[in-house]
Amino acid sequence: MIKTKKFLCAALTACITFLPLSFSACKDDDSDDGVLKINEVTHSVFYAPMYLAESLGYFEDEGITIELTNGGGADNVMASVLSGDADIGFCGPEAALYVLIGGSSDVPTVFGQLTKRDGSFLVSRKAEPDFKWEDLKGKEILAGRKGGVPAMTFEYILTQNGLKDGTDLTLNYDVAFNLMTSAFEAGTADYCTMFDPVAYEYEAAGKGYVVASVGEASGEVPYTCYIAKNSWLEKNEDKAEGFLRAVTKAVKYINENTPETVAPHLVSYFEGTSEQSLAASVKRYRDIDAWRTELTMTEESFNRLQDIIDNAGELSRRAKMNELVNNGYAQKAYQAIYK
Repeated sequence: MIKTKKFLCAALTACITFLPLSFSACKDDDSDDGVLKINEVTHSVFYAPMYLAESLGYFEDEGITIELTNGGGADNVMASVLSGDADIGFCGPEAALYVLIGGSSDVPTVFGQLTKRDGSFLVSRKAEPDFKWEDLKGKEILAGRKGGVPAMTFEYILTQNGLKDGTDLTLNYDVAFNLMTSAFEAGTADYCTMFDPVAYEYEAAGKGYVVASVGEASGEVPYTCYIAKNSWLEKNEDKAEGFLRAVTKAVKYINENTPETVAPHLVSYFEGTSEQSLAASVKRYRDIDAWRTELTMTEESFNRLQDIIDNAGELSRRAKMNELVNNGYAQKAYQAIYK
């Protein structure tokens, strides 16, 4: 059964907890200061276009300043959106789907989709140049928070390869998403999923070996999206469209330039990470076709997302895409950039 009630309770508790800090943000939903508070699920080169939109001045061109916070998980991101502490949440759309199924009166709307597949890489403790998914039999894997898209996507791949958690292998859900790499380095599990540049640098340091791209194995899925409350979108249509125009323009830039050209613009977002590492990460994500050119969601990928959630036993009913997604903002942004 879906964990909707637990999720909603946690989200509402977070709303109450954050309320004193968020009151002014809630009052300023329709302010014209141009500041957008963005809460991202994690920080990764996987989200390079959003950082480039700021670094290259595209947000500034739209009269927008962003305040970026790392939520450390989709549940935390959604709690921040529901509380009004963030204007826009950037996370897996499953978080909004859970709220929809829970019957909220102000259901968050997915108004843009940046990534179209899982951006993590499976890291092993040993070199496995001929890795096959069946090699995971009898092993323990750190794959993310139960009920989150990373973990459910991984479980979906296992099912596609005839493997079952608890029978053929063990998926460890006990470690918080943003603590998985440190737990793996400390000795937990045999495999761990990591995003770049963490995966690249972990391998470069000789600590582990990338053996598979999770995104290549899973197929296209709406993996990371921009989400806001309907009440916020109704008051801030121009901001939402301007935000997506800037990100769409950044995707265009990253597709039309070499990774070596892109990397210097990302350095300030990844302190201590070399341009070489950033360029390699950009190339790896381009090679797996990670980003949407038009930041819309397709019906096919939305249905696959629900297949993935259903496979994980977390879906009590299927939703229609138009209950959760509004592609209008992204379509207008695309038309403005590619006119």
